[in-house]
Amino acid sequence: MNIKGEKVVLRAIETGDLNFLRDLHNDPEIANLIGGWSFPISMADQEEWYKKTRIDEHTKRFIIELIDSHEAIGYTGLWDIDWKDRRAYTGIILKRDYWGKGYGRDSVMTLMHYAFYELGLMRLDSDIIEYNNSSLKLYLERCGWKKEGIRRRHIFRNGRFFDRILIGILREEYEEMLKR
Repeated sequence: MNIKGEKVVLRAIETGDLNFLRDLHNDPEIANLIGGWSFPISMADQEEWYKKTRIDEHTKRFIIELIDSHEAIGYTGLWDIDWKDRRAYTGIILKRDYWGKGYGRDSVMTLMHYAFYELGLMRLDSDIIEYNNSSLKLYLERCGWKKEGIRRRHIFRNGRFFDRILIGILREEYEEMLKR
């Protein structure tokens, strides 16, 4: 089953996507904007990651592709899904050519709809490096998320530490935003 938005489709990762994912991971500009990636990875590393994560019931990962051309433009998912407490962590990575064109918003909105209405989750969490203004604007202004806290000096980039902004959204906040 693919998850369809207005501009994008979220679909399962296939082995044919591994080159694309490795290239996203190894892009220095993208790595500088997200919290977890610090080292370049090889294709062997990417293949090993794929084998380990394919069957994890607490993680669902998706390729973001354009509806019309089926071009892969990014990556998203739900991590650390807590089925009992009905919450998950999420994030989004897009190829640079697709920043600022509405694909990020459509991807986040599509994933929220799926998480809240198909999976029955009640809350989603994420975090953003303090200087990633585009992601802060996307989530907080365009997608209805709330700033919930700060992890001080939590990310080390370019020789200094930066805060990690904790954000989240509840299903009822998502529903209220849709009404507006």
